[in-house]
Amino acid sequence: MIQTEKNVTIVNRILFCFVFFRLFRCLSFGSSLMTHSFKPGAETRRALVWLFSIAVIGIVLILLYPDADQQDSGNHYLLAREAWRNPHYFIDVWARPLFTLIYSFPSQLGYPGAKLFTLLICLATGWQAFRLAQLLKIEQPDLVVPFLFLQPSFFLLCTAVFTEPLFALFLTIALRLQLTGRVLTGIFVASSLILIRPEGFFIGILWGLWILFDRSGGRGWVEKVYQAALLSTGMVVWWLVSYLITRDPLWIAHNWPAEWDSGTTKAGPIYWYIIQLPLITGPFLLPQFIAGIFQSIRRRDFRLPLLSFVSIFVLHSVLYARGWLGSPGYARYIVPVAPVIALISLMGWNYLAEKLSLLSASARRVSGASMIGLSFLVCLVYIDGWQYTRDALGIEEMKSWFDKNGMPVAQIICSQAYMRIAFDQELGGYYLFKDDRERNLELIRQSSGKTLVFWDDDVGPKWFGIDERDFESAGFRRLKSQTFSLKGNFFTLPRKGYGGMRNLRLHLFYKE
Repeated sequence: MIQTEKNVTIVNRILFCFVFFRLFRCLSFGSSLMTHSFKPGAETRRALVWLFSIAVIGIVLILLYPDADQQDSGNHYLLAREAWRNPHYFIDVWARPLFTLIYSFPSQLGYPGAKLFTLLICLATGWQAFRLAQLLKIEQPDLVVPFLFLQPSFFLLCTAVFTEPLFALFLTIALRLQLTGRVLTGIFVASSLILIRPEGFFIGILWGLWILFDRSGGRGWVEKVYQAALLSTGMVVWWLVSYLITRDPLWIAHNWPAEWDSGTTKAGPIYWYIIQLPLITGPFLLPQFIAGIFQSIRRRDFRLPLLSFVSIFVLHSVLYARGWLGSPGYARYIVPVAPVIALISLMGWNYLAEKLSLLSASARRVSGASMIGLSFLVCLVYIDGWQYTRDALGIEEMKSWFDKNGMPVAQIICSQAYMRIAFDQELGGYYLFKDDRERNLELIRQSSGKTLVFWDDDVGPKWFGIDERDFESAGFRRLKSQTFSLKGNFFTLPRKGYGGMRNLRLHLFYKE
């Protein structure tokens, strides 16, 4: 068993107290949260204090959670790290070209370096959201920073390697450029969104319709059509680069992920993302978000940001309800418009603050600080409750054992991305094994000597249909198997599943 020693528990509690100290120090800085006594010159200082406090929290999270809640984070890191040795990864449909290109540099510093880079991306997104709030003249614009990071789904991703935060940053920049009249620059930034996530295609359509039917600026139809056509720039660049690398004019179609066409067994109701709103906005900020929706509808200058949120929300609701693109209905799919959600919540916060004007200033400060503090607790419970974030602890322990009792390794077969990261191995089998048991068994039988297998009893059987008995039948020798009971860093609920104990069995096999 690991994580049962008292010193580990004590360290975690100290870190927990430190995070809370930084949070409430930020809350106490200045005058109040739910009053309108901010001085214009203080807004930037308060926003920077929020960002600094969140940066400290983010670094603590990177230290506490070496992996992420899903395999995608590790796989994105491996693809970006190895793209310079395998240029095909730069144009991969699943990995996304611009994301892989940008992350290919910090990924050379290792997985923690890539996770830290994501934190910087999220901090930049918070700053851009603050500047957008100032541009829209929303009161107390600095509060958009905590409202962004206190969205549980955004908080979960801010120290992992996913495409959603980078998309959110580019979308916020594009919105700022559009609203400040730098239309062409905004168009080029918006056109690049498709190179970060598939939703960029639909945002491009929305942006094009906005340009065509926007009556401000006195532009003629010829100019509008020309500007709308520029939104295809990102896709054209992707196609051109993929052709130059592969000489296949249909590379994007041929590289299309098979799971995107296979549908999903988890299709649910069309209102699925409405149910998930507490994980998207935060349960304690949901009333502010709902109030903000009504306030934002009245603002003409907020129509494009609002439509961006609505389009992504409706898109994923339909995809999940219809089972298209293999959508599993994750709450994190709404993170690309998290800055817009934060702006909407801020408008609702200000509206409700006016309704509470009869309360004393001290009562409003306490209620505001309590709401922020409780929202942070929810986010902490949310990230700590993901059982998959704990697998890295067992993987590291197995890796340490192998280093002490190891042997030469020519290739490694892994069931989880972090296993490959721990051994500092190339991506290899990520594209080798598919959801085809018979094919996977044949590949195992054909494996050469000095092959190490690092497998688990959860992801391996579920994703690839292979368990420990299959390796022994294929001539592999068992080196070590161990069962781990992994607790959360702060909370472990007395239940199975999310938040409860993570019981995981890991195996090491070897072929001479």
